[in-house]
Amino acid sequence: MIYLDNNATTALDDRVLEAMLPFLSTHYGNPSSLYRQGRIARSALDTAREQIAQACSTTPNQIIFTSGGTESNHLALNSLPPKSSLAISTIEHASIAEPAQVLKRQGISLQSIGVSKEGVMTPAQLESIFANQSPDLISIMHGNNETGVIQDIRFISEQCKALNVKLHTDASQTFGKIPVSFSNLGVDLMSISSHKIYGPKGCGALIYAKQNQLHPMLYGGGQEQQLRAGTENVAAIVGFGKAAELAHTELQQRYNHTKILRQHLETKLSTIPGMTIFGHGVDRLPNTTQFSIDNINGEMLLMKLDQKGIAVSSGSACANNSKSSSKVIIAMGYPASTAESAIRVSFGKDNTEQEVAHFFDTLLSLVNTL
Repeated sequence: MIYLDNNATTALDDRVLEAMLPFLSTHYGNPSSLYRQGRIARSALDTAREQIAQACSTTPNQIIFTSGGTESNHLALNSLPPKSSLAISTIEHASIAEPAQVLKRQGISLQSIGVSKEGVMTPAQLESIFANQSPDLISIMHGNNETGVIQDIRFISEQCKALNVKLHTDASQTFGKIPVSFSNLGVDLMSISSHKIYGPKGCGALIYAKQNQLHPMLYGGGQEQQLRAGTENVAAIVGFGKAAELAHTELQQRYNHTKILRQHLETKLSTIPGMTIFGHGVDRLPNTTQFSIDNINGEMLLMKLDQKGIAVSSGSACANNSKSSSKVIIAMGYPASTAESAIRVSFGKDNTEQEVAHFFDTLLSLVNTL
């Protein structure tokens, strides 16, 4: 199989698995226990926290381990006090968009921030949110999971700070693919995920500036600074730490490799009549191409490619059970027919130019048939 869906999840790196194995067998202690086995587990958690802190330019005590990007996003939004206000972009992942709707039903004021045809939030669109009453919290994803379009979070954070507005960013797709510095971005809260960077599933983190008040969603234990009750998943956290360390040291190599693959693919795609490459011409993740072809159903094309042994996506993996068109593409101003044609290719560190060529040849053959 040729796997081209690395924004959905990545294969576990062998070096990450090697780091995890002792904590799935020999070192099984509870990190809250005071005896030797517990201290070994606690030390492993501390090491992972340091590895992640170094990878995203923050301090270990600003990291709260969670079960993944979705829980981190929920924890961030849960920091809002009652009767406050929230603004989110129209291209957010479902793990932001759906809890935002729940908060709205609970009395939180909710505003939406639009994006341009290229998928970028413009200064004018941001200013419109501040025009009347500024929200208490804004949540804007760093890099879009479908189009790969990157938002200028540093600029947005400067505007927010001038008005004393808190800013959260979901960096699940950017962390490990481009330089992501919590301190340089200037955000108050940032979500990251393990399984997007060749780490294990079921592990993520929320990074927060200490002046922000967080409210736990789980109670019954003092773990994670009393902000996330429950015995820590030590093996997964160890794997996350190792994956973050590798992503940090190999960042430039991975960036260059996946960007070359993307450029080769998009050069070939541009020869197909009726082709649209979303976000083309603006800053995007180096590994991501989302495109549509006129009069070609994306879901049908995906299944045909699967039959040929090629795995791609028609959008967010978290929404693939839904038959609706891509909300991201529609939010960018495209018609539903274009959104229904969308196919996402997301490269990983182990993909090759030969796989790109094979994918394109297969795609072209299927398009001519369909």
